[in-house]
Amino acid sequence: MNRVWTAALVVIGDEILSGRTEEKNIAQVANWLNRQGVRLAEARVVPDVLEAIVDAVNALRPVHDYVFTTGGIGPTHDDITVDSIAAAFGVPVVVHPQARLVLEDYYRGRPGGLTEARLRMARVPEGAELIPNPTSGAPGVRMGNVYILAGVPNIARSMLEGLEGKLEGGSPIVSVTVRAHVAESDVALLLKEVQDEHPGVSIGSYPFYGGGKFGADFVVRSEDADLAEGCARVLRDRLKAADFEVVSG
Repeated sequence: MNRVWTAALVVIGDEILSGRTEEKNIAQVANWLNRQGVRLAEARVVPDVLEAIVDAVNALRPVHDYVFTTGGIGPTHDDITVDSIAAAFGVPVVVHPQARLVLEDYYRGRPGGLTEARLRMARVPEGAELIPNPTSGAPGVRMGNVYILAGVPNIARSMLEGLEGKLEGGSPIVSVTVRAHVAESDVALLLKEVQDEHPGVSIGSYPFYGGGKFGADFVVRSEDADLAEGCARVLRDRLKAADFEVVSG
């Protein structure tokens, strides 16, 4: 059996938990990880509380190959992710010399220059490495198997691009979607039969409502593209044979 590489994501921020800010990084990180051959196995949302961040990271990093965090690495007093990761690893926080140079260059000629607040974004757990960030200057941070990213989605995306191809992983999961106007309860047994006939494939069912009709998207997933496509074809044929309306896939 092929080795399965897994990751966890810790989304950090009171603004996420309050509903003030819509969370968008889970899907972004999950899709990026899949391209690296790594599966996002779980995600947690925690407040801007050092103990909560430490507990989450220390619970996840021994059981997954990678842990990603988003949020809490800006210039304000409540940006405590770096301090929390340092506490999780039992090391002090230091100013990374390369990060300082990056920020000095980025803020050169801008109002205020490199202020003490902006210098906070050069702080890292001692022994950490930097993750490039071409969007806003302030780099991300890698500490062991923990990757600290920005919470702003487009900046997090830039940091992920800087990590492209640098993670060890397996085969990406291929997904094929079959959409049909059918109630899930009417095809539950059919779905199980088709999945059981195709080892190495999983079928997820996701209901929708559109155009005045109920239906479901049946997502066939596998590391083997041919296996996923073959299973999807069988599923389409079975649905049609049972007189259900297949609308795409």
